[in-house]
Order: sequence, then structure tokens, then C-alpha cells
Amino acid sequence: MKPLALIPAALVAALAFAAPAQAACFADYKAKRDDPLRLHYGVAELPDSACGSKKAAAADLAPRLARDGWTLLNILSIFGPEGLDQRKDSAGQYFLRY
Repeated sequence: MKPLALIPAALVAALAFAAPAQAACFADYKAKRDDPLRLHYGVAELPDSACGSKKAAAADLAPRLARDGWTLLNILSIFGPEGLDQRKDSAGQYFLRY
């Protein structure tokens, strides 16, 4: 086999290993609005950069909620796609809304 024939295969393999993993990450949270007081529980998808800690998740999610007048109270947990089904009913209209 000629060495030049190996270059395309090697390039494809290198690109496949260099691509970052795109594992989905989600957080469940509690938020509030004042006057009158309203509370909600929700589930939101997070970017990879916010999956490492609750602090990073809060920094990403708080501004998204604030645009609609909500204040983030806390991040309950960070989880993968395997946790979505069990939280869907509880989150209701706030399931993947933010």
C-alpha cells in the first residue's frame, strides 16, 4: 500500500478524535418572581461550559431567567439526558423552556 493512500484515513481518524464530546447536560432549578410571589421548578439545557459545577450552571441560567423576570433561587442538580424523563412531569411548562 502506498503511503499517500494512508493520509486520508489518518486525517479522518485525527479529526474524529479531536472533536469535543457533545454530551448533553441539563440542570433542574428553582426560581421565583415577586409581587405577587410565584415559584417554579424547571429543567434547562446547559452549554458544555456550564456543566462542571452548580456555580457555572447558575451563572449561565440566571440571566436567561432574568429576561422573563425570574430570579434563580438555586440549582438542584446537574445531570445527563438519562434524567430528563423522570423530571418532565414535575417541570411542566418549564421543562426545557430556558
